[in-house]
Amino acid sequence: MNKQETIRRMKLFLFDLDGTLYLGEQLYPFTTELLRRIRETGGRSLYMTNNSSKSVEDYIRKLERLGISATREDFITSAQATAWYLQQNHSGKTLYVCGTESLKQELREAGFRVTEDPEDAQCIVMGFDTELTFKKLHDVSWLLSTRDIPYIATNPDYVCPTEFGSVPDCGSVCDMIYNATKKRPLVIGKPEPLMPQLAMERLGIAAEQAVCIGDRIYTDIRSGLNAG
Repeated sequence: MNKQETIRRMKLFLFDLDGTLYLGEQLYPFTTELLRRIRETGGRSLYMTNNSSKSVEDYIRKLERLGISATREDFITSAQATAWYLQQNHSGKTLYVCGTESLKQELREAGFRVTEDPEDAQCIVMGFDTELTFKKLHDVSWLLSTRDIPYIATNPDYVCPTEFGSVPDCGSVCDMIYNATKKRPLVIGKPEPLMPQLAMERLGIAAEQAVCIGDRIYTDIRSGLNAG
């Protein structure tokens, strides 16, 4: 079977967003036609992003600005996967979130209490925090140095692509925390298999008919391989 025949057999296309379908506020020239062709041939596209700095609603608005219509059902994000993991393993725990207000709101909507007071925290969640402060770094370091509580990261990416190059992502901040505490988080997002597994389960599509597409071998592609 040649490559074109293999692609035609695929039913689910799991696309990374940043650096794959667009860069910053610039849609790549091929994106609209690619998504249209997948729809016309009976395929299904989902947007599978590690970027937890934005909520699904934020992403819907961004894609609309770029000329792509989307609904909540079109996304599987590291924030959603983290909320699912927490529901399965740490239900009812109060979270200290080193992340954006959008990430905090996603976790609240999933039923969790989010605290700004480290004294109240029962679990730490690290995200891609475009609103990072030294207080958050201090609080997480204090918690990891004084308590034995779950420590979870939405994604391990060291950088996030931008129009001018890159900016530090969640993995870089987790390395800073490691240098201070010698603690590493449990990672939920790509390259772990949970996100593609949740997507395939949601749509009832087998791994043999799903493909992951992204700009990074160590997260996007490895996640697909890990999910079969």
